[in-house]
Amino acid sequence: MMVPISQTLRLIHINLVLLRHGLDELIFATPLFRPLRFLLWLSPLYWWRKRKTMTPYPARVREALEDLGPIFIKFGQLLSTRRDLLPDDWAVELARLQDRVPPFPSEIARELIEKAWGQSIDSVLDDFSDIPLASASIAQVHTGRLKDGRSVIVKVLRPGIARTINRDIALMYSIARLAHRYSKEARRLRPIEVVAEYEKTIYGELDLQREAANASQLRRNWLHSSALYIPDVYWDWTRPTVMVMERIFGTPVSDVGTLKQQGISMQLLGERGVEIFFTQVFRDNFFHADMHPGNIFVEPSGRYISVDFGIVGSLTEEDQRYLAENLLAFFERNYRRVAELHVESGWVPRGTRVDEFEAAIRTVSEPIFEKPLSEISFGHFLVRLFQTARRFNMEIQPQLVLLEKTLLNIEGLGRQLYPELDLWTTAKPFMERWMKERIGPRALLRRVRANFGPFAEHLPDLPMLAYRVLENMESAQQQAHAMREEQARLQRELRERRTLVGALSGAVLIVCATLLLLLGPGSLVSPLVAQVVAGAVLVLGVWLLLYQWRAAS
Repeated sequence: MMVPISQTLRLIHINLVLLRHGLDELIFATPLFRPLRFLLWLSPLYWWRKRKTMTPYPARVREALEDLGPIFIKFGQLLSTRRDLLPDDWAVELARLQDRVPPFPSEIARELIEKAWGQSIDSVLDDFSDIPLASASIAQVHTGRLKDGRSVIVKVLRPGIARTINRDIALMYSIARLAHRYSKEARRLRPIEVVAEYEKTIYGELDLQREAANASQLRRNWLHSSALYIPDVYWDWTRPTVMVMERIFGTPVSDVGTLKQQGISMQLLGERGVEIFFTQVFRDNFFHADMHPGNIFVEPSGRYISVDFGIVGSLTEEDQRYLAENLLAFFERNYRRVAELHVESGWVPRGTRVDEFEAAIRTVSEPIFEKPLSEISFGHFLVRLFQTARRFNMEIQPQLVLLEKTLLNIEGLGRQLYPELDLWTTAKPFMERWMKERIGPRALLRRVRANFGPFAEHLPDLPMLAYRVLENMESAQQQAHAMREEQARLQRELRERRTLVGALSGAVLIVCATLLLLLGPGSLVSPLVAQVVAGAVLVLGVWLLLYQWRAAS
């Protein structure tokens, strides 16, 4: 596989970073470079490092990703959510990756904003801060004030970020293909699929209008809520590369000391976060999938405020129901039902043996129940469940990965605020109530009401529709009868033609035999042989005539 020159130079830079962090052993451990492993032993740097206390591999990988830049940092953050693929120590270490990116000059930010707006900043804003409020790998945030006095934030994409992403994504695919080809262990981690998933995520974050649409949908879902506030989007000044939103003011959720000084109940915050998550998943079927502490603030009243809506998730109605039933069945230790639900939902292949899958789930689940309920991790249960299901060829769907990642964030945040948080007690009544609303008599009545409108619209047409159905059925029966008659006629003609051909063949054979007996054998064969052949042909011809005569009668 040929690698372009630009990718080759970038690959050399990556190898130098890996070498600096002592990851050359990982490179030479792959089957491709294993024959060159002796070069390590000839390197003084290798033996010098061996005498030192080495940082664990996961930590060194994290440090290398931080040195490689924002695109690789975000890739590591995505990998940290794939706990169904990575060992726990790797996932925990990669989750520590911080998107620390130096801001780009405010002059460039002004140029990009004015280019997107098609006019000067001063014609839209009375005030614009040249000092960024935040700077991340994809975009940078500035504060400002509209002409009507409303405080806003202006989010602008980094210059050249699309080109940088294109280059690094292409390189990631090249590395993934090499790893897939030469490493059996890498194939187990499905590197090409992971890069493809990352590609969809990162390109989704490049469209700020899409993020604004996500924010608007969440805002409608939580309008007038006392639990969660979503800032307003100002669409007049939002473009694919620039987004303008209402500026919010609150305390970062990670600042527990300040929250306590404000008299906010930590138990209320912990339980409210869980309720918000399950409401978004089951009531709205549209959840904020990037709810880490940096994106969550709290008002003095205890109401949450969310920001940064580049990543959202949703489930189908079937996935919602199967997920709720799975968690309730697990809570009741009904492992047989958990296994059956995985097969029924298509999450694992139809041919999976339910008894074997049930035994695997029981093996994973029973040790969890040895702990007090307040210590059981909902998120880690899903991780273990998906890891077990993967052994039975379960294909992890992207929406379930987002759900697992968000649940881990919410659960970790809730217990950081209120260590005694019993997530099971908070979530179980919610799911039971949701199941009753979807399956009980009220759900049936609601569906009847929902479908009655379209049905009533066509009610006057029912007599004519019934007449057309009956008319079509009669016409279809007549056509079928005509086809059967035609088929019978063709079969008769075919039999008659076969009889005629057989009779003619028999007659020809009899004539040939008669001529052979009358004219003689000639000089090539003896008279005895000629008589035997003529007799055989005569018998065959007579048999053919008698056979066709009997078939015709």
